[in-house]
Amino acid sequence: MTTTTQRVGRKRDPRLDFFRGIGMFIILIAHISRNPWTLWIPARFGFSDATEIFVFCSGMASALAFGAIFSRAGWLMGALRIAHRVWQVYWVHMGVFFVTLTLMLTLNETGLFPRNEVSALNLNHFLNNAGPNLIGLFTLTYVPNYFDILPMYIVILMLIPVMMAFAKVDPRLAIGASIGLWIAATAGLSLPAELWFEKPSTRAWFFNPFAWQLIFFAGFAFMLGWIPAPPVRRWLIWLAIAVVILSVPFAWYKIINMSEFVREWRGDWRILISKSDFGIFRFMHFLALAYLAWIAAGPGGSRLIRGGWLGRIIGIVSQVGQQSLAVFAASMVLARVFGAIFSVVGNGPLAALFVNVLGAATIIGVAKLTAFFKSQPWKAARQF
Repeated sequence: MTTTTQRVGRKRDPRLDFFRGIGMFIILIAHISRNPWTLWIPARFGFSDATEIFVFCSGMASALAFGAIFSRAGWLMGALRIAHRVWQVYWVHMGVFFVTLTLMLTLNETGLFPRNEVSALNLNHFLNNAGPNLIGLFTLTYVPNYFDILPMYIVILMLIPVMMAFAKVDPRLAIGASIGLWIAATAGLSLPAELWFEKPSTRAWFFNPFAWQLIFFAGFAFMLGWIPAPPVRRWLIWLAIAVVILSVPFAWYKIINMSEFVREWRGDWRILISKSDFGIFRFMHFLALAYLAWIAAGPGGSRLIRGGWLGRIIGIVSQVGQQSLAVFAASMVLARVFGAIFSVVGNGPLAALFVNVLGAATIIGVAKLTAFFKSQPWKAARQF
């Protein structure tokens, strides 16, 4: 395990950045309310969606960022580095919540928007009973549905030192622990989302971190070499294509609306496609898509390294993927504003084009600005 981990440095993988960037654009589109473009995102045609991309790629990125630290500096220093990252993500989560709430209150105060934007996010209870719910918010025992991805990510990050301790004995122990934790989650292990409500609530976190850690540590394990990369085989490619195609009738809303059989199947077998508890069919569908994307990108992502206009587009998408945390936080805030715009101008084709292009341009700007600040330009600046 040590030899494998030492191979993992900070060199960027073009595939990781590109596909994580694709996920960021899809997440933005999916979170803009009333957005007609959501009818055409991949999630409408299969069981998995951009959340799987985000979590899987985050696992790969975490292996790149933290794996070598555990090997070089030891378990304790690795755990401290994870704690530092958890601290960062925790405050990003708090910022996203309070900035979004403030913006929604501001939109309501303008009187220009027809719906109550705070009510649309189901945050009236927070305002009406702020004292107990502030305790819940800061202890992650009050987790509104719209704000549940980063808390899930925090818990998963906290599991990394545990998995690394298992892997120090044998990577198979870590893999087994991840699978066991997923089984426990499907059996009911979860975290409370409304612990401090006046009337006791049984609602759990929408994204159960004990289930979703499975796909995170799949990416983590692939990047550290605990799991070998799949071979390029014609029969595997056709199997992945078959999984993707056969999923469409059971996921596309038009077929679901038309077919009573499909509706009954989805109800009877909800556990297999559950988003909250990361149903196994979601995992299978994502792995099929990921395998096809991995093949399409070429060895080492060679097909993503291009010149010309296509290369510039790939570069822009990859830069968005490189700054995924900042982009994600900005998109979660701004998606509500873009959705409010739809409530005023309608969501016809031209309005949809305008709002989605504006949203894409905004997150590209956020990625570029974040990269600029991370480059610390003041270090090289000279006074004239």
